[in-house]
Amino acid sequence: MHAPPSGGTAVPSRSSRAARSAFAALLAGMFMAQLDGNVVVAALPAMAADLRSGGAIAAVTAVYLLTVTVSTPVHGKLGDLLGRRAVFHGALAAFAAGSLACALAPSLPALIAARAVQGVGGGGLVVTAISALAQMFTREELIRRQGYLIGVMALSSLAGPPLGGLLAAGPGWRWIFTINLPLCAVAALLALRGLPGRPPERARTPFDLTGALLVTAVGGGTVALGASESLARSPLGAGAVAAAVAVCAVLFVRTERRAAEPLIPPSLFADRGLARGVVATGLAGVALFGTFAFVPMAVQEGTGADGARTGLLLLALTGGQLAATSAFSVLARRRPAVTGWGRLALVMGVAGTAALALLPALHQAPRPLSVAIAVLGMALAGGALGLSMQAYTLLAQGRARPEQIGAAMGTLTFARQLGGSLGTAAFGWILLVAPGTRTGVTLVLATAAACLLAALLVSPRTEDDPAPRPSQDVRVQEPS
Repeated sequence: MHAPPSGGTAVPSRSSRAARSAFAALLAGMFMAQLDGNVVVAALPAMAADLRSGGAIAAVTAVYLLTVTVSTPVHGKLGDLLGRRAVFHGALAAFAAGSLACALAPSLPALIAARAVQGVGGGGLVVTAISALAQMFTREELIRRQGYLIGVMALSSLAGPPLGGLLAAGPGWRWIFTINLPLCAVAALLALRGLPGRPPERARTPFDLTGALLVTAVGGGTVALGASESLARSPLGAGAVAAAVAVCAVLFVRTERRAAEPLIPPSLFADRGLARGVVATGLAGVALFGTFAFVPMAVQEGTGADGARTGLLLLALTGGQLAATSAFSVLARRRPAVTGWGRLALVMGVAGTAALALLPALHQAPRPLSVAIAVLGMALAGGALGLSMQAYTLLAQGRARPEQIGAAMGTLTFARQLGGSLGTAAFGWILLVAPGTRTGVTLVLATAAACLLAALLVSPRTEDDPAPRPSQDVRVQEPS
């Protein structure tokens, strides 16, 4: 475990008004970034009709995912160099500017461009929040505050689609973006004090621009493979993009080894526990995020439920996630060894995806049996998703060196997002080449279970659990 940083970059004790204000600002930023990932889904038909864009409207969601993904490691590194307060305010400004441009967009290309800017801000809000929390609080305090983070995650996930639909049917879809502006203003005011400021001066080195461009190419190509159905159906196009991603990935690794201030420092992976956590997170992202589109297919194939009933059954995913993360926030206070919680999450994931893989074969079984297996499988998979995110985020927050917290959080989040896009692309290809939908869905979910089993084998061990660290109770930098 590394010592806390010295100098003016640390923050006040958790009981101070400044710390509470900063914590509220971080929650608000995370809520907006996560909400805008799904709030537009129900409003897409209204947007398409208003802008006369047809099927191309799907790019509104895809471009947000893309820029959130590729900007995450950049914001993490900038936070290490410039301080969380400056980067958080910069991300808020980008998010607000993108939201305003979305609300005023006269055409689909303008809306897509604005969503790209908004995604850059959204990526910064999330990674800066989890990096700042690692500097502001001890692990014990972070565990105690998990309830707030769970509430933000649940509210943004559950409220997003209904809110988007209500606004589109009422005052209009542009209000989806307009309501972000006062929220951004409030968050900016709350974040004026209490967030970690600029770290102690380092030797001046150029920013890793080459690394940032290469990671953008890797992330952008991977997201495109997972988000574009037409690309997935084109062996030549998909192969070309995959080859370009592989080349850029190799160049990125070489660049980071030579860079004076690398975007993703290779020294992060010298820490065995952190390296194992990143790998396990990436594999869990492949299996759990990558199968989102395929779980409803498995439920319909196995239970024979129509679209409405399938939607109701899918609530088991969210229910399992909330139950597991809520239990963690309570029980981890007495059992704070996060490596054990991470392994438990992966075991749950293996069991859940294996149960879902069996569903298509139960299409002739009694309906109560197939429904019970569907609900159990989804609850376990949802619980695995939420619990693994919590456990490995806390692990990385505790193991990263103080001057690399942002880079570590950016790398962990990037691995999860990249894994999800890779999984979506790979599983889509499996479904395309399978002899039938039922067989294809079974293969997809069985492959996901195998990925989670691999993640379990490489996951951090008990000895990798971060030791408790002292609270960073030093002076607050007042804004100039």
